[in-house]
Amino acid sequence: MKHLLTLAVTTFILISGAAFAAERPNILLILGDDQAWGDYGFMGHPVIKTPNLSKLAARSLVFERGYVSSPVCRPSLATMITGLYPSQHGITGNDVVGGKERAALDRPLRERFHRHPSFIRLLTNNGYLTHQSGKWWEGTFKDGGFTHGMTHGDPDRGGRHGDAGLKIGREGLKPVTEFIDLAVQKEKPFFLWYAPLLPHTPHNPPKRLLEKYATDERADDVAKYYAMCHWFDETCGQLLDYLDQKGLTENTMVLFVCDNGWAASSTNAKDPDQKSWGDYALRSKGSPFENGIRTPILVSWPARLSPLRSKDLAHSIDLFPTIAAAANISVPADLPGINLMDASARQQRKRVFGFTHSIQNMTVGDSDDTLQYLWCVDDQWKLIERFQGKDTTKYKAVHAWDTAPVRLYNIDRDPNELTDVAAHNPEAVTLLKDEIKKWRLGLKANRLDEPQ
Repeated sequence: MKHLLTLAVTTFILISGAAFAAERPNILLILGDDQAWGDYGFMGHPVIKTPNLSKLAARSLVFERGYVSSPVCRPSLATMITGLYPSQHGITGNDVVGGKERAALDRPLRERFHRHPSFIRLLTNNGYLTHQSGKWWEGTFKDGGFTHGMTHGDPDRGGRHGDAGLKIGREGLKPVTEFIDLAVQKEKPFFLWYAPLLPHTPHNPPKRLLEKYATDERADDVAKYYAMCHWFDETCGQLLDYLDQKGLTENTMVLFVCDNGWAASSTNAKDPDQKSWGDYALRSKGSPFENGIRTPILVSWPARLSPLRSKDLAHSIDLFPTIAAAANISVPADLPGINLMDASARQQRKRVFGFTHSIQNMTVGDSDDTLQYLWCVDDQWKLIERFQGKDTTKYKAVHAWDTAPVRLYNIDRDPNELTDVAAHNPEAVTLLKDEIKKWRLGLKANRLDEPQ
């Protein structure tokens, strides 16, 4: 009888625990760093091998037309954290204008940023163990509301955009796997921010991978980049396999997004402006073109979601409400994003928007000071509008090669933006310019750029 009672109690605990877990999934956010939207096996790239991310895609909601708010890593990540646009959260570039005084000037900006709600703090405050690894610009992991993490954020010890956290992936996954073990031991739901410096420069892939892509016909910078994409995929596979080994896959939501695009400079060698630009191609990182702002977005949750390839527009502003919905946490009012698991909300969305600011400089208190472009995408069209409000010639990443006040592309037929059709479609130009204006006015009306 005693044995039966013990068995009944144990069964009740297991069932109760399973029901609790089903309501509160573990959450893994995988963040790629500098990879163009088409450079994945599951997106049809003919050369780059990404078998692990392709396997993840096969069990995911796959949004082939995903976008980020900015083609630069720090503001792009800041949007994911807060669910707000750069003009709202105040992070518009990688650094504050100010030369050697940047670190001191950046501190109050970070403090202001952290007064905005974030999904990380909400998860932590609602019983999740939360871990940061990899790219992280906003101080220490504790500043971001994580319970655990790797980044110390001390500028005197090289803290700027991840410091010790940038070892993850390139030097193994031990800090992350130990955190998973801890969460399992404590029977706590967990959140993982996995943002390795991959395939980001330095492009120094393992020799065994470089040999797969180096050919006489392929430029060296392209081969190294391809190998880095493969390396990144391997680390994702190791992490996903660890979840599987621990029996956590079924009730772990895995999201994937890349912070911004990238393309090797040799792919644009014929452009006379390329030599003055730097180590990557024009119209990629730092630009409002598809290779700067577009990314596939994946949402996997085997216990709840069926796989689907979707043509719906997705955006990095959607991560916050999607994660909050999975964890059954209320989101702040006026967040502009949607829950990507909600098919009705996806279908009601008509357009997505974003900014392009100067890469290396931002002016505290004036997000428009370094603003260069505004853009809008709908089912058929993409409009890129040159911002005319400021003289931005003093800032890096002003594209002197592109001074057109507007550019229009039929993004459905011309995803590589080869042909500007603005002159032949004035109605579409007028419509999308008006939509951008209304969107901007709506952001200012919300006054979310002034956190309380």
